[in-house]
Amino acid sequence: MHTLDGGHVAEAVRAVSTREYESAGDAYSRAAWSVLTEPRVGQSPFVDDERGYVGVGVQYLISSAICYRVAGCERRAAHRSTESIAVARDIQHTLSQPVQQACLDELIADCRVVGGFDGVGGAYEAAVDAYRAAGDSVESSQTVATTPLFEAAAAPIKQVARSLADGEIAVKWEDLHGPDPAAPGEFLAHRPAYKRQRFPSLLERTIDAGFLAAPRGTTEYATGHHRCPDCGSTDVNWIAESVLCLRCSRPTDPQ
Repeated sequence: MHTLDGGHVAEAVRAVSTREYESAGDAYSRAAWSVLTEPRVGQSPFVDDERGYVGVGVQYLISSAICYRVAGCERRAAHRSTESIAVARDIQHTLSQPVQQACLDELIADCRVVGGFDGVGGAYEAAVDAYRAAGDSVESSQTVATTPLFEAAAAPIKQVARSLADGEIAVKWEDLHGPDPAAPGEFLAHRPAYKRQRFPSLLERTIDAGFLAAPRGTTEYATGHHRCPDCGSTDVNWIAESVLCLRCSRPTDPQ
């Protein structure tokens, strides 16, 4: 997404790969604060932006809280989730498009899931209603859904889900979105509706397993140049300056 994360996302991914999840949460927090200070070179976080780069900061706050939950740091996760909600609500005063404000409602619901807070169902329903109300203002739902703000809102559930799917893509585009992009309100409202059904259980299973996968980057299967020293897989995930095993997210060795 090319936001100014200060190199902290790469640090977070390295910590995830070595199962140092509290340290990963700290690094994601620093990445968030960096983006929220200056999302892009010369860009104020308080200036309206049709692509919503500042929302990537909320993604990293949520990722931080997820790492804390997996690490067993419940209080830190709750604090970070509270912060995430406050930041997302503040950004709603910056981003003017109704569909962007609906996406921030979606992120706020995600924050409630990750923080283990009450009111998850109502928060997702508010996002569904906001998307439906914003539908008439959207020219291309597919274009909107590929902006940094919307990709940021999809990233946490995707990372959690692949933790339970042997590193594969477990939440696909067609899972998150409705079948008809020509009906923008319903097409985008499917995102919070799907998350309401799936995100809480996916997160709880990930916490119970005590394992969070790294985000998925560029992948290659059955390589002849890398083998995981932990699980033996030759499938590789290149992500944020790390070369990781696609399956177990451990650092993988060149052969």
